[in-house]
Amino acid sequence: MKQRILLFGWITLLLFPLPAFLFRTFKERLSFLEFIQVENIKILPIGLGLQFGIIYAFIAYLFMQAPFFDKIPTKIDKIIGELNLKIYQGIFLSLCAGVGEELLFRAGVQHYMGWWITAILFVALHGYLNPFNWRFSVYGLIVLPFILLISLAYYQFGLWFCIAAHFSYDAVLFTFMINETKSK
Repeated sequence: MKQRILLFGWITLLLFPLPAFLFRTFKERLSFLEFIQVENIKILPIGLGLQFGIIYAFIAYLFMQAPFFDKIPTKIDKIIGELNLKIYQGIFLSLCAGVGEELLFRAGVQHYMGWWITAILFVALHGYLNPFNWRFSVYGLIVLPFILLISLAYYQFGLWFCIAAHFSYDAVLFTFMINETKSK
């Protein structure tokens, strides 16, 4: 199971951006460097994105500790625990998700559908807006403002802010979940 999750990380990193890149390249004649916005790789937006993701992850983690979430049938922290991941593997998966998903959603989908529709679509496709599991949907309502904010921040701070925020959010939560599993 762990190997499949790590393989899915590689797929997310390498294949998720592909449809967005190909569509934008075909339609707008973008080069790969333009698509990944190399000219916008700057320390300040990346640093701000890292900070924002870390702070929001701490807030989300505090919410997830509420007894309300104990009744969710399939808790993410239990799934992560069963994978027996190492911290570096959690960081790797966070990097894959941060880069792959942000290239797909921010540089691709959002470019055509707008920030708020893309944000809702992003959260829904992750399964966090589940009409059959309202408790899990409450977690979706916790993560939705984060995704809405990074979707909106894309216009002000750029793609690399979004990648950094997404990466650090996931990395903090992975680290918490992996460490909790080891301490049990």
